[in-house]
Amino acid sequence: MELANPEAGGAGSPAQEFYRQVIATLQRAGVPCLVGGAYSFALQTRVERLTKDLDLFVRPADVDRAIAAARAAGFRAAISSPHWLAKIESDHGFIDVIFSSGNGIATVDDEWFAHAREEQVLGLTMPVCPPEETIWSKAFVMERSRFDGADVAHLLLARADSLDWERLVRRFGANWRVLLAHLILFGFIFPTERHRVPRAALDGLLARLAEEAAGPAPADKVCRGTLLSWHEYLIDLEYGGFRDARLRPDGPLTPREVELWTERPK
Repeated sequence: MELANPEAGGAGSPAQEFYRQVIATLQRAGVPCLVGGAYSFALQTRVERLTKDLDLFVRPADVDRAIAAARAAGFRAAISSPHWLAKIESDHGFIDVIFSSGNGIATVDDEWFAHAREEQVLGLTMPVCPPEETIWSKAFVMERSRFDGADVAHLLLARADSLDWERLVRRFGANWRVLLAHLILFGFIFPTERHRVPRAALDGLLARLAEEAAGPAPADKVCRGTLLSWHEYLIDLEYGGFRDARLRPDGPLTPREVELWTERPK
């Protein structure tokens, strides 16, 4: 399946030629990358949408090489957010080079590549992001202006029967409530399909919920809402006395990374 890009002129447009040139540049430089975003989402769900860019996923260790290769090929390239995002640009468009998520949780690691599947994208045979890791990264996007819950639901609708549920649950780790919330919503959105979520996965998460409910409330006054939105819970940090769950040692980010992410989200 090929995904056209109507907003950028469709197949064969200058934007898509730019995308192919960048991919070829990274391949020559030996930088492994995965196709994500609207292109992989359409391949995984058959849900197509207009897109103005291309998302390429790389390991954090490969970001500097990707930028150097792009610059050497004549493109503009720079780190946009030091903990998760770089951009490659030309007069015909731009590419997001993603190596983690904005909240710092869904870092691109070897498993992204080990479980990627090759598809036809832009006339090229390219590995695309696995649905499990796509769900993991999208599940935390709950901004006032953007909520990826529908994407998660459509990924579950299209891929529930073939997902590696053990790996998916493991990916969420201590943030398992986020996955449980999406699974409950999936059953609400598509009642006839809710049986496709394995009972073992759902019962395991519900057992954790029951165990937590039976125990005492945590003593640590932390706000995990900042893992879902860069903006909507800042007021709780400033006036509510809550600690930011994004910050080390409990979270993945440094104070400077949080500051930059707050100033300049994607």
